[in-house]
Amino acid sequence: MAPLISGSATAEGTKRYADRFAGRLPAEHFRGLDGLRCSTVGVGTYLGREDAATDVLYQDAIARALELGLNVIDTAVNYRHQRSERSIRTALETAIRRGTIGRDEVVVATKGGYIPFDGAVPRDARAWFTATYLETGIVGPGEVAGGSHCMTPRYLRDQIERSRANLGLETLDVYYVHNPEAQLEEVERPEFLVRLRAAFEALEAAVGEGTIRRYGTATWNGYREDLPARGYLSLEELVAAARDAGGPDHHFKVIQLPYNLAMPEAFTRANQPVKDELVPVLEAARRLGVYVMASASIYQGQLTRNLPPTVAELLPGLATDAQRALQFVRSTPGIGTALVGMKSMAHVEENAGVAPTPPAPWERFQRFFSAA
Repeated sequence: MAPLISGSATAEGTKRYADRFAGRLPAEHFRGLDGLRCSTVGVGTYLGREDAATDVLYQDAIARALELGLNVIDTAVNYRHQRSERSIRTALETAIRRGTIGRDEVVVATKGGYIPFDGAVPRDARAWFTATYLETGIVGPGEVAGGSHCMTPRYLRDQIERSRANLGLETLDVYYVHNPEAQLEEVERPEFLVRLRAAFEALEAAVGEGTIRRYGTATWNGYREDLPARGYLSLEELVAAARDAGGPDHHFKVIQLPYNLAMPEAFTRANQPVKDELVPVLEAARRLGVYVMASASIYQGQLTRNLPPTVAELLPGLATDAQRALQFVRSTPGIGTALVGMKSMAHVEENAGVAPTPPAPWERFQRFFSAA
């Protein structure tokens, strides 16, 4: 295997990338994450078959996205049984070799938590898991929740190493604990918080070792639900756990959660306590200094057609419903980057076509909710 690509995304590198698009893309297309300049649209790599043809589609899509001003790439070790991370490796190696981009210009985020197969589903999954994780001591008895989720320090260290190898990167720019609320299916909240603090301590150690730069949580339901839902997460509580793990200069800097026209709870639902006030999670993140990546920005394709005419009226200057759905997300106060899966060149061109249009001003955006 080739040596890992050294370095990581930097403030200087991502500014250099953004500056190359001056005059073509508005300054508002790039937003600040812990000193980095991140594009308001990012490449997701969740969907697709676990085959070589899809690998190539992703490689080509990522290469084109980098050329069009999208410098955020999101993945997870379990996406397509580790094949998405490996596709990103090929795309980045090629782009760097061609001079399309420098390592310090692109922000790569991945996740660990769900136990990933290796390239394909094994014939005997139980025997494979026993040999790969139990017999090696990576996972111990009682550490897996729901039959598929683990976030012990030992396990996360292993998954970081797998992701570094898959991605070909010496340092991962963002590392998420993937859906930590899955643990709450089997353990009570006090035990969950003990496990979470231990996970954060391991991630703070990884920052110190240079294998990751910052971390956070990528969730589905956790931040959108209300107490007493079993899977509810309090962002203030998680930031406090990070502070316990890493002190006032902790590296819990970013969260990911679904947000789109059909799932607006992150903006509309006041379910997060911050200093005894209930606010939506996007406002909580702003107050706590946490960047937000939105997943499912076009709801896995469900928002790419037949949107109400009022959407086009409120978000003018765009050609397709997919672009309008993305524009809604990137125009929402508190959203940093709208992630969308891209594995065809046509979709890359369409999604990147939003970038030249500035996000909608608040005066227009708020009309989406004025009748509520």
